[in-house]
Amino acid sequence: MISNLPNLKILPIESLILHEDHDMQRTLPLVEKLRAQGILRNPPIVMPLNDGTDRYMVLDGANRVTSLRVLEFPHIVTQVVAANDPHVNLQTWNHVVWGMPPKALTAALRKIKGIELVKVDTRKSLDAPKYMPIQIRLANDAFFLVKEAPSDLAAHIQTMHNVVNCYKTRASLDRTSQTLIETFKRLYPDLTALIIFPHFKIKTILKLASQNIMLPTGITRFTVSPRALHLNYPLHELSSGKAIEYKQEYLNHWVEERVKKKGVRFYSEATFLFDE
Repeated sequence: MISNLPNLKILPIESLILHEDHDMQRTLPLVEKLRAQGILRNPPIVMPLNDGTDRYMVLDGANRVTSLRVLEFPHIVTQVVAANDPHVNLQTWNHVVWGMPPKALTAALRKIKGIELVKVDTRKSLDAPKYMPIQIRLANDAFFLVKEAPSDLAAHIQTMHNVVNCYKTRASLDRTSQTLIETFKRLYPDLTALIIFPHFKIKTILKLASQNIMLPTGITRFTVSPRALHLNYPLHELSSGKAIEYKQEYLNHWVEERVKKKGVRFYSEATFLFDE
């Protein structure tokens, strides 16, 4: 028997809230895929808000949650993790932008009200800003900081949205954890820029989510260990009108049967999957 299985829990889908924008271009194809396959392959990861509202913030799986909402599912199977879990970490995705002239990007950024695009001279020191600034590294090696007037956190998040809106529909983008642009010059002949975002703490993201303040899409990167993958849970068990208590009991029994039949495997080592 496998000990310490991930905490799989059936939750009302209305109790889940997103912490960043979702991409409807990815959601709509997923709706059709879910209809065709009839299974939820990987359960979303959620974390309780601990504010007495019985709500959960979605760490990973925003498009899956949104797709099941579109399909009007009352419940969803999730992997629940605690806010103080030492095996839950938050990192930041940066954006590699290509297919847009760098001058067009900087021109769009300069139109954003309330910010100043400051070109960095590394020979001089900079005054510490109230919030860590967004960095813009252009393909032509120009380096800018997005300087904001002192404001509150909500306004800082809105600035991030404004920056991402300058390119998210006018260029292509990939997510990366790297902060140096040199590598991408070889990979993207029409490279525009590398956009580097500030880091956040988990408690800050929880606070923002509880206030319905969302980050731009593709900014946060939560890592969880252990992670429940390839669950392949039947969607008809989630779509039925049966009580949530019955659905939780069925899920528990379903997982127990999978374990008994040696259908669950735990990888303790770092693993690369080449079939995704």
